[in-house]
Amino acid sequence: MNAIRARIASRALAADDRLPSIRSFAATMGVSPSTVVEAYDRLAAEGLIRARPGSGFYVSSAALPPLSLAKDQPQRDRAVDPFWVSRQSLDAASGALKPGCGWLPADWMPTEALRRAFRGLARAEDAVLADYGATRGSLALRRTLMARFADEGLEVSPEQVLLTMSGTQAIDLICRFLLRPGDTVLVDDPCYFNFRALLRAHQVKLVSVPYTPSGPDVASFEAVLEAERPRLYITVSGLHNPTGATMSPQTAHRVLNAATACDLTIVEDDIFTDFEPEPSARLAALDGLNRVIRIGSFSKTLSASLRCGFIAARADWIEQLVDLQVATGFGGPCAVATEIIASVLATGFYRKHVEELRRRLVRARRDVGEKLQRIGIEPWLMPRGGFQLWCRLPDGCDSADVARAALADNIVLAPGNVFSTTQSATGFMRFNVAQCRDPKLMPALQRAIGRQ
Repeated sequence: MNAIRARIASRALAADDRLPSIRSFAATMGVSPSTVVEAYDRLAAEGLIRARPGSGFYVSSAALPPLSLAKDQPQRDRAVDPFWVSRQSLDAASGALKPGCGWLPADWMPTEALRRAFRGLARAEDAVLADYGATRGSLALRRTLMARFADEGLEVSPEQVLLTMSGTQAIDLICRFLLRPGDTVLVDDPCYFNFRALLRAHQVKLVSVPYTPSGPDVASFEAVLEAERPRLYITVSGLHNPTGATMSPQTAHRVLNAATACDLTIVEDDIFTDFEPEPSARLAALDGLNRVIRIGSFSKTLSASLRCGFIAARADWIEQLVDLQVATGFGGPCAVATEIIASVLATGFYRKHVEELRRRLVRARRDVGEKLQRIGIEPWLMPRGGFQLWCRLPDGCDSADVARAALADNIVLAPGNVFSTTQSATGFMRFNVAQCRDPKLMPALQRAIGRQ
């Protein structure tokens, strides 16, 4: 009985799936057929399965428990679960240090410009403050995005841009549109940990490709496409998360050629584009939004509190994604958020703000990298931009154990296997250099490493 319950709970058996025959299951379990008969009868009495005369036993449609995203098969240590860093970072007390989080400190963000925009919004029409958002989102903000795309050679129409309630919702809508449970999705290894969390919710099969300093390992990429035939490849362009690497033009062309040969759709997350000192190769620009979908948001450079993302794709796909957004959120993103974002982006202030961020982050990457090296933590590479350092810990260190130990000092870290589908990043950790300014951090890291 417990074996059948476990298969149903893990979704190895779904509603209306046929159970093994009495004789075959008795042989598998090493028990008599009468024992299996008794077990099946009890499960039927509980409503978990039902008998079909002459056909066998089937899983009841009412048998499946609610999906538990905190559990994966096989069960893993919670410290390296994709949700672990998110929960610790989002729920941390005000005095906690958060070098493992994925956003800039509040005092690095353009809060004065946001306050000015809020004051200006107070004079807006009542509908902006009271009504639902339009299904595609603010036309003014979409036109701003179109102009930014044009600067890199990507010409799009308003019908090819959809504003969403966040970057995460953008990926969720795409997954709802393109995927079905059991489909195969390709990600980088390592990859942004919330890709893994979100894809788990969609009940797909995850496969991965090693990420190198110049992008995904092309030979492995081609081999995985041939062997697994994934429906989707999701990656972070420009400044990769968590490694900070940049895809080379040669790799980008080979990735697109392989995707075309295998009819693969690519989702390119462009969230870190404004941190680049100069533009790098973009799959969407090279492809022209044929099989590449671009997504992004404004949470890294403007505000994580003003939730708004975007999708740029083929117009016929956008049309269907609009319906999905209406079905799941009734309307587009909050009009207040999009008006504020459009207002700030339209001024010269935003350009100056981003330039200052880049200058500060150059110093922060150098200074934090040197401090980490002094305590035996080596950056995998020094990124061209951004705020992330993907680092190798001293030999023998398990980053999950280090992260657990650091919590005793009220420090939230991002252990490597949170980012790894193959769980092959035990000795790695991601550091947010902008969140590493407190002088208590390095001694606390040394203590946590010393407990290994």
